[in-house]
Amino acid sequence: MERTTIDHLRPEYWEAETRRLLAKAIGEFSHERLLHPELSGDTYVVVGRRYRWTFQARRLPLDHWIVDGASLECRDREDGDECELSAAEFIVDLREALGLNDVVLPVYLEELASTLNRAVWQRAHGQPSASELAEGDFQTIEAAMTAGHPCFVAGSGRLGMSIDDYAAYAPETAASVRLEWVALRRDESLFVSTEGDTTTMAKEVTGPDWDWICERLDGLHLTVDDVHLIPVHPWQWRNKIAIAFAAEIATGRIVHLGQGSCSYQAQQSIRTFFNRTDPSQPYVKTAMSVLNMGFMRGLSTDYMELTPRINRFVADIVHTDPTLQESGVRVLREHSAGGYWHPIYTACAPKGSPYRKFLAALWRESPIPYLDDDEQPATMASLLHLDEQGRPLVSELVRRSGISARQWLREYTEAYLTPLVHCLYKYGLAFMPHGENVILVLRNGRVRRVFLKDIGEEITFLNGITTVPEDLERVTEQVSDAEFPLSILTDVVDCFLRFLAGIMDDDGILPWSAFWEVVADVLERYQRRHPELNNRFARWDLRADTFRLSCLNRLQLRDNTSLVDLENQSDSLVYAGDLDNPLAAEHSE
Repeated sequence: MERTTIDHLRPEYWEAETRRLLAKAIGEFSHERLLHPELSGDTYVVVGRRYRWTFQARRLPLDHWIVDGASLECRDREDGDECELSAAEFIVDLREALGLNDVVLPVYLEELASTLNRAVWQRAHGQPSASELAEGDFQTIEAAMTAGHPCFVAGSGRLGMSIDDYAAYAPETAASVRLEWVALRRDESLFVSTEGDTTTMAKEVTGPDWDWICERLDGLHLTVDDVHLIPVHPWQWRNKIAIAFAAEIATGRIVHLGQGSCSYQAQQSIRTFFNRTDPSQPYVKTAMSVLNMGFMRGLSTDYMELTPRINRFVADIVHTDPTLQESGVRVLREHSAGGYWHPIYTACAPKGSPYRKFLAALWRESPIPYLDDDEQPATMASLLHLDEQGRPLVSELVRRSGISARQWLREYTEAYLTPLVHCLYKYGLAFMPHGENVILVLRNGRVRRVFLKDIGEEITFLNGITTVPEDLERVTEQVSDAEFPLSILTDVVDCFLRFLAGIMDDDGILPWSAFWEVVADVLERYQRRHPELNNRFARWDLRADTFRLSCLNRLQLRDNTSLVDLENQSDSLVYAGDLDNPLAAEHSE
């Protein structure tokens, strides 16, 4: 009998993944001080409007909670009867503590349902074990990931996708996707590149599709010099472009050329594609107007105009700095971009509106040409991955490396943290270096160096340390002295290393105290090698006793359609007191 798109929705899978999701929710909501579990004997208790939620947990530095999902129970407050676990009931029961208003609540519940659906699909279809992934290829690892951004509870919302869309386009399905191609009138569209002239780059970015595109244009009495060529996500074509841009199609401003021949695979970010036909070819990032983790995932033509120049400016810094060259870090440049300025939406929709982000694309370098034969790429999100048996992939990498967990961590931290700290303190250059935005280069399980990506929209030059060309000022920002080090202390220490420390400690391969000793030592060694930056190290202290707790789930619970104002991200953040800094001298010595 042919499988249907809902065959995975079975009670045993749903119950198992509900426990896992609730364990994460309790841990992260407690970390962000939305929930305040009380300890009763060896059990923690959270009391809602109707239910008592009890569980066992460990608390590590940075107020990191490792909640035992198997111990979780829900009981009615009135009669004490045990109740079936439900993520939706949990959220509704604790909505006041979570600050959920009537508008956000139902949308958030749908995001949770979608997140659970993703987890249940993966469980039902079976996933590679941690030991298999430790030796797996790049895209097998990419498709197996479950954590997404580790801080977010509702991390796979994807609102707007049907269950059939899920099977066709979700990253974890590893389905083959062929992109649609459109030709756009040049006076209403954009194509920019740092690599060559428009025609040269059109041929380059279309790859094997170039010949049939030229033939198709010839049949329409057009040439590549008359139009700009843009790939479109198939979902976006059917659900947005073919409807919202119908007038432009009817009048010939947009010409649908058809589906390309290249096979692509969606990456964790859902709208970015890896070229499986020719892995050395660039990634393609497209607009996909689904609501996912606090943003409509469109792509702005306005932003695309400067994206290649921003990438070149950042890459020139990173690839010529002696310290960064020594580390081997590389920026994967978004070297070409294009899009369409809809004559009506562009005129009437406000800046930042999803209606200005329907039709655009960019091309990003693939890491494959920069790898040696014995090197294996893997998304950094894999370091936080647990397989269905709860076995961490990082433990398997350490085992495969043949070195101690302490030495493995030191090498990884030198490859990942040191370049980020150097960029920040030497140039004021801050990245968004979470697991999906960093690619590890492994050799026999050991991290040798890293690639950084998603540059055009997610880097910032802080406080005028580097003189940025006037037309690139959108990537500059002034922040307070307290905020400056948070691009490391929040984005790296709290939002990534906190989880890695917990996983390694919980698996018994490296105690949390040893973990933070290693990280602090790597940071101290870097600072000793750069005495010329001592004034900056003192002013923006990464080893201060405490730092502000920036809360990502609070942002989503406040407004899950617009997480932050992209034009003023700093003022959009939500803080909840301070965290003790595990890198502080008194904590790490």
